[in-house]
Amino acid sequence: MLRTRGLSKEFNGFRAVNDVDLSVEAGTVHALVGPNGAGKTTLFNLLTGFLKPSGGTISIDGHDVTGMRPERIAQRGVARSFQITSLFEELTLAQHVELALLGRDGEGYRFWRSDKRLRRYRAETERLLEQVGLAGRAGVTAGSLAYGQKRALELALALALSPRLLLLDEPTAGMGVEDVTGTIELIQRVREDRTVVLVEHNMKVVGDLTDRVTVLQFGKILAEGSYEQVRGDPHVITAYLGESVSETGRTSARHATRKDGV
Repeated sequence: MLRTRGLSKEFNGFRAVNDVDLSVEAGTVHALVGPNGAGKTTLFNLLTGFLKPSGGTISIDGHDVTGMRPERIAQRGVARSFQITSLFEELTLAQHVELALLGRDGEGYRFWRSDKRLRRYRAETERLLEQVGLAGRAGVTAGSLAYGQKRALELALALALSPRLLLLDEPTAGMGVEDVTGTIELIQRVREDRTVVLVEHNMKVVGDLTDRVTVLQFGKILAEGSYEQVRGDPHVITAYLGESVSETGRTSARHATRKDGV
């Protein structure tokens, strides 16, 4: 579903993403993890057109999308969420989703002409809100939602685009334990018939959700495999703990890693 070859991004001589070859199989949940500054969000922005690569290629479902603008990539069946919530506080949940559906159908700038354009999306809006656990709250304003519910609404807006590829940038950032558990269950529900790529720091989320994990460090791929494979990789342990792992110290380092949730 998603492939990059030699993908790089340079900022004034600094390579934030460095020659990344990434393959994401269709129908899987694939996590991008790594220490702060590893290049995860920069890579996400390259994949979705918010940044143009300095080198390399990006293909989605076999189509070259290298350097395309975000809206053109979205038309290829790609939707994403962002680290920071960005909603219209005074609009209702239904209005948010209806506007997203209008945008999907290319009518986003015509919503003001007639309320009928919005009413025809009512049933689909209610279905999407129910899917993300916000059933019965269509008339509530976004500003009155708790943080976890706002993230759920943002996911509904992404799902309104009917994406085949869904990219989630730190979907559980800033959440308490209860909201994290709810978000894991939510992503499990919406992953059906689509491919999910997520950037995530919470290793419980990664362990519970993902089929494959790519670990980044200094803009390069450090390790790749299942969650169990990468969590025991000595190079990954070193990257997270900031110390070299010798044969004699590997057991204690792994214990410390599990204790920290990596």
